[in-house]
Amino acid sequence: MIKKMKFSAAAVLSTVMLGSLLAGCGGNADNKKAEGDNKPAASEDAMYSAPFENGKYTEPVTISTVFPIASSLKFKNGENIENNVHTKWAKDTLGIDIKYLWTVSDQNNAYETKLRLMLTSGEKMPDIISFRGSPSLISDLIDSGQFTDAGELFDKYASDIYKKAMAEEPTVWNPYMRDGKRMGIPILENAYNNDPVMYIREDWLKKLNLKAPTNLAELETVLDAFTNQDPDGNGKKDTTGLAVGFKNNLNTWMSESGWIFGMFGAMPNQWNKTADNKLAYGSVQPEMKEGLATMQKWMKAGYISSESGLYDENKATEAFTAGKAGIIVGPYWMTGWPLPDLQKNVPGAVHKAYPLPAGPDGKVGRHGTKIASGAVLINKDMEHKDAFFVYQNYLFDNWANPDSTTFVNGFAKGYDYDIAEDGTVLKEQDTDKIPGGWVDAIRYTLTYDGAIIPNLMMNTLAKLAGGAEPANQYEKNLSERIPEQILAAKIIIDQKDSVMPEMFTGTPTETQLSRGDMLEKLEKEILNKIIYDKASVDEFDTFVEKWKTTGGDKVTDEVNEWYESIQK
Repeated sequence: MIKKMKFSAAAVLSTVMLGSLLAGCGGNADNKKAEGDNKPAASEDAMYSAPFENGKYTEPVTISTVFPIASSLKFKNGENIENNVHTKWAKDTLGIDIKYLWTVSDQNNAYETKLRLMLTSGEKMPDIISFRGSPSLISDLIDSGQFTDAGELFDKYASDIYKKAMAEEPTVWNPYMRDGKRMGIPILENAYNNDPVMYIREDWLKKLNLKAPTNLAELETVLDAFTNQDPDGNGKKDTTGLAVGFKNNLNTWMSESGWIFGMFGAMPNQWNKTADNKLAYGSVQPEMKEGLATMQKWMKAGYISSESGLYDENKATEAFTAGKAGIIVGPYWMTGWPLPDLQKNVPGAVHKAYPLPAGPDGKVGRHGTKIASGAVLINKDMEHKDAFFVYQNYLFDNWANPDSTTFVNGFAKGYDYDIAEDGTVLKEQDTDKIPGGWVDAIRYTLTYDGAIIPNLMMNTLAKLAGGAEPANQYEKNLSERIPEQILAAKIIIDQKDSVMPEMFTGTPTETQLSRGDMLEKLEKEILNKIIYDKASVDEFDTFVEKWKTTGGDKVTDEVNEWYESIQK
């Protein structure tokens, strides 16, 4: 049953009371006036820009937008992003008609490229743009002058639960501030959602009589055995110990290698906090040298593929799911995608999540998860700006809210859940029992994942993994997830003290915009040469000096000016 928002109920009640009062006055003129009160409100203080009753617009209003279609996004029943169970839900439940001006496969940054083309050609923007990715693009979109003060709208229209979720980390607004205005609404993420955990071929460990590594020395023993002791038993030397890909970055979102540097107290590709409360760019900090020396050693020994520098995150993961690598590091959700492909490709293969190992001095370091991954920009010319909040409030109040019973089993029957003849609720792990397979329809939504209260999900999963009984429907739903996923989430929470967060969350600085690409190219070239043993580890010192003198020092000053400003 639809739960109405508090202000929705108040607004409807007010409308009814006003209508009754006017009707009681009698006369056609008065009746016409009452009818006129149901037309789009003219007052700036009105909550809705079009007639609204029982939680929905009585005549559908339109939200125009654009959308990137990720390779992991699946459809069924002949649907697509323009016409699916989500768009039907928005129209039927809320009276909102979502129109896509265009969509694009999100391969090779095609979504970002298409948005930039719109920007440079002066093309009219849609009502809303949701974007997760390059901060510089969001910054350029904001600075185009086509979008409105989203913070002001948020204060007026957002529901209490939406506001409470956003307040869990007030700094999420920082990248979108312009002259005191919040020009973009942060897209909230689950805290710890993308923090890495280590997955190991459990069947290989048992076959070679090994135990899961807890430190660097034990890890290298396992890597050597997985590389040189024919763990797949095919009589060929065609396996590697670790699947990594650093075509894009060392510290990235899947099949990543940031944790290798974390064992030595470094974290590349992000801004880290130093002992004197300053920010320093991780890729040039002295602790990087030991991590580079380790990767160089592993490359020479064949523990990692000689193609790793050419592999992006997906390509590198294929080595693990094809049964050709024994260890991979990535988020807890890899247990749902893409790791199940391992069992499809190699029947009998078993993988299991383990904590990240410690370095020689007992250090464990991993990147954290940003509480916000991007922003929603609202066109200043959007006719029904309130409609975005009607949409998002509903999802926060009913999808994200653990006390709601609206989405009891999932977003849509036949998609992310189904009901068997005996009443059993079928979920992701029962995908072969759901006609057409399990499809994560909540990912069709305008902000990609419906609505998220940042600190709720992972801590709940960890609690359930520890043996707690579900206390409400939300927790019951989480308890029915893939067991390996719940275990991986607990490992993530158990190691949360090892998080090295990205400390710079402001808009790109002037020098980052002018020299960032050049500095990034320089960084990749030198660090890759060292890993591939085309340059000595000592070349790192030369790289650092060059990085500093060609713009890095200026960037560091600008980043620290921003950091000081947010502490006042």
